[in-house]
This record gives sequence, structure tokens and C-alpha cells, in this order.
Amino acid sequence: MQHQAGSPGSRVPDAGGDVAERVRQVIGEAGCSQREFARRIVMDPSKLSRSLSGSRRFTVAELARIADAGRIDAGWLLGAGPTPSPGPTPNPRPATSPGAGRAAAPVPQVKSRTRSVAVARTDAPDGGRPLQIVRETVRLIAEHGFHAVRVSDIAAACDTSTAAIHYHFPGRAELLEAAVRWCMDEDTARRAALSRASGSARAEETPSAGAATADRELRQLIALQTPRTEQQRRQWLVWLDLWAEAARSTAVGRLHADFYRQWRRTVADVIRRGIAQGVFRTVDPEFSALRLTALIDGLATQVLAAAPGEGGTTVDDMYVALIAYVDTELAAEPR
Repeated sequence: MQHQAGSPGSRVPDAGGDVAERVRQVIGEAGCSQREFARRIVMDPSKLSRSLSGSRRFTVAELARIADAGRIDAGWLLGAGPTPSPGPTPNPRPATSPGAGRAAAPVPQVKSRTRSVAVARTDAPDGGRPLQIVRETVRLIAEHGFHAVRVSDIAAACDTSTAAIHYHFPGRAELLEAAVRWCMDEDTARRAALSRASGSARAEETPSAGAATADRELRQLIALQTPRTEQQRRQWLVWLDLWAEAARSTAVGRLHADFYRQWRRTVADVIRRGIAQGVFRTVDPEFSALRLTALIDGLATQVLAAAPGEGGTTVDDMYVALIAYVDTELAAEPR
């Protein structure tokens, strides 16, 4: 069954589950988890999951990003591309899923594509076109603010056309959401790396030394949130635009709420572990996390509101104030 693609934001009919099955095959060929694949295509993991289950339909733009990440022809995902060469079919659909029993088309190999497609894939920027678009969007928002950035500015930064931008992201709202989600994913990845490192430290240290791990981990989390590096400053500047847009947009507001729910849970878990270790006093972990994250937001806003050297709040001021909060409000033995 072949589908006709509409505008980038339009939904692709998939009553028989053929499109979802092809996407599953692309994810299988990518050799990563579904969540990681969602990160690569800058898509909400829950949306990807619902689209694969049939409760939501993919948009044309989402399929374009999937094709780019999988290095295959977008037409094949729609059932309109050239017939792929025979090859292994990864991760066949379980018998209980929609459309079970049909033979799935093999994932087309890049090397079997026509020369024009192969050149397009070979010349794709590092990480693929969608991630390039998102990274440049983040940079431009940080430099000029979301409402001052035009799609033509992003296209120029990516050395491509506005049509190519719209092909992957239908409108400005989708670009902002993708930029924010990319920042969220980068932030989450850094925190996960810190958590893994702390976990290894807890396993290797003696019990007495390990008791200080939660206190050290919280201080490291605070350090990650101070806008010292250029990347950290850019992400904070995108957050400022996110807060303003979240007040006007339901979709962005949900994204905002989801991120802060995860962030406060991370902080609360560290505080809870510190209480169990005896390095933090007995407090309400959730309420303490709310207070600390709000303090981080307020101080970061002050830091970014003034250029370095203009007499405003500095990054060092921010860090010292946050550590003072931990020492006076959380530490079992105030310092």
C-alpha cells in the first residue's frame, strides 16, 4: 500500500501498520534502544511509542527525520520508494501487534540506493541534518532570542534551504520544541554520566568514605547547572525563552513541566539518599528539591541578565550561594 505525503506537519495514514513496521525495522537496524533513537531524531519518546503502537500517526516531518537517522529513502517508509534489495529483516513484529502475520519488507541498504540518494546521505552533516538544524537553532536562539530567529536564518546557518528546514520541522513551534528537547537530552545525559560515576564511587569506596557521596553528588549537580561554559550559557538562554513561551503554549508548557518534574525528582533522590546516609538532616526531599531548583533558576537568570564585568551576579556568586544553601539548610552538620 502506498501513501501520498502531504505537508511536513500532516499525519500519515497507517491503518494497516505498514509505516510503523518499517520504522521498527529502521530502529532495529540502528542498534540502539527506542528511547535513544527518539533522542537521535529529536522526538518525544512517548510520541514515538504511541506512533509505533498505532494510537498516534507519524507526521511527514517525523518520518523525514527517521529516514535521515536510518540513512534510508523516506519514500520507502511511506511505501512509495524503490523496492529494496533482499536483506535480513531485524526485529520482526510480535504476533500480537497490529498487522501480525504479514511479511515485513526488508530495510533498504544505503549502498543499494540510486546515486542521487547516496550522495545526499554521504554529504549529510555529522549526526544528520535534523540534529544540525537543532544545534544551529539552539545557537541562534541563545544569541538572538527565539522570536528574533527566522527560519531563513536557520537555513543559512545550515547551508541549506528553508524548504529543507520545513521538511524536517514544519513550523517555528516544532523548532523550539526540538531545541528545548535537545537541551533536555544533553542535560539528562550529563546527569546520567555523573550518576554512573557516583555509583561506581559508592561501590569502590569504604563505607565511611561512601557516606559523603550524596553530598558530593549534589554539589556536582549544582556545578553542572552553573553557566560557566559556552554550551551551558546557550542552554540557559534557551530555557529563558522556554519559560516565556511555556506561559503562552500548551505544548511547550507540557514540555516544561515534564523536564522540571524529572529534574526535581533527580535532586530529591540525591537528598533522600543523603538523609539515609546521615550526611543530610531529616527534611522533606521533594520540598527541599523544589526550593533548591527554584534558587538555581533565579540565580542563573541574574547571571545571564548582565554581561561579565558589568557588576551583576557572577557565576562564582551563584555557585557560592547554592553551596551555602546546602551547607546551612541540608547538611547534617552545618558548616
